[in-house]
Amino acid sequence: MLSVVLFWGLVALGQSRPTKDGDIKDVEFRMPNVQPQKPDTYLCVPMKMEEIAKYVVGFVPHANMSTAHHMLLYGCEEPGQTDKVWNCGEMSMKEKSSYTMAPVCQKGSAIIYAWAMDAPQLTLPKDVGFKVGGNSEIQWLVLQVHYKDVSNFVPPKSGSDHSGITMKVTETEQPKRAGVYLLGTDGRLDPHETVYMEAACKITEDFVMHPFAFRTHAHTHGQVNAGYRVREGQWTEVGRQTPKKPQMFYNTTDPDLTVREGDYLAARCTMTNDEDRTVYVGPTQNDEMCNFYIMYYVTGDKILRNNYCFSSGPPRWYWSNIGALNYQAAPKSASMLPGSDKLLVETMSHYDKYADPEYRELDSMDDQLLVDELLGRNGDFEDEDEEDEDEEGYGDEEEQDYDREYKTLLKLYEELNSL
Repeated sequence: MLSVVLFWGLVALGQSRPTKDGDIKDVEFRMPNVQPQKPDTYLCVPMKMEEIAKYVVGFVPHANMSTAHHMLLYGCEEPGQTDKVWNCGEMSMKEKSSYTMAPVCQKGSAIIYAWAMDAPQLTLPKDVGFKVGGNSEIQWLVLQVHYKDVSNFVPPKSGSDHSGITMKVTETEQPKRAGVYLLGTDGRLDPHETVYMEAACKITEDFVMHPFAFRTHAHTHGQVNAGYRVREGQWTEVGRQTPKKPQMFYNTTDPDLTVREGDYLAARCTMTNDEDRTVYVGPTQNDEMCNFYIMYYVTGDKILRNNYCFSSGPPRWYWSNIGALNYQAAPKSASMLPGSDKLLVETMSHYDKYADPEYRELDSMDDQLLVDELLGRNGDFEDEDEEDEDEEGYGDEEEQDYDREYKTLLKLYEELNSL
């Protein structure tokens, strides 16, 4: 059968062409000759899955970093829209768009693949695949492209774009089901400071995860991103890389590493802001992002329900907020470039900042106003009870408060990120 490119409509995932690898077929999923008119436009296009489950075992990107800032492939239970193309990233922008606006997913959201900075193709390990369609949670795929430069699409050039992905797909059931776990933060970078942006969450589902690849993402201020498994206070590196290199999925540091219920996954983005302005986490090139992706597999047909972990970031949230992390044991290499022994030290330690109650109160108010503004509401974000906090972090009861706050922050971050 001929390969199918998605142009202004829906195609089923089964429309594909055979490859040399037996029953593995190529499925094209691309933008339908779109013409974004403004930089930092986010566009999404959907693809309906079939009643028969299939497994995605590889990805070949078709994009150029001079045009596309990044591409994300989402799995949705229900997409933001079911036809054509929509604007899926300007919810916080005031400018009008020629495209209708909707979220990436209306229900159920999971990141399957991510690309940036001319990253090469990705092939999953043997017997590992992303299950789509059938009885899986993923009934739709949604391709999102964040357009960095639109000069080729506006007059006088008036060209069009069909960036996208070729997916390697098989109907053969894979014994190991793949997933992507995403850690990220909100927060800000003050002028002329080196800042640690940190996140960590406890795994509360009864699975044994096998991380096999990781990916970093940041904008221009990112120096190094690192991820860890923390088990009973002991830190083990998942991966570490500078986001200035192609933002591809790299092999994990230890291929035999496992993550199980009760472990924590933690990430740090070390940022340096040499500008005279404060930089906030946000969706545009002038903002910043701190993301650490972990691609993993589990044996069997079930997969984690919760694949996201976000914190409010600096100056409000650090690893020290969770006492069980034993943050003092975190490797110093978390803020060292791979192959270097130079430590990128925070300009002003956040522990020193928290020693000043006036500074802490002011930052909490600033952070509160930012969250309220982005969420479009007025003062109903519950601040943490400072009387329940101490330097060592949260106890068991405080972790429940953190979980509730995390869910609110997740909604915020999904809006900003439109894994």
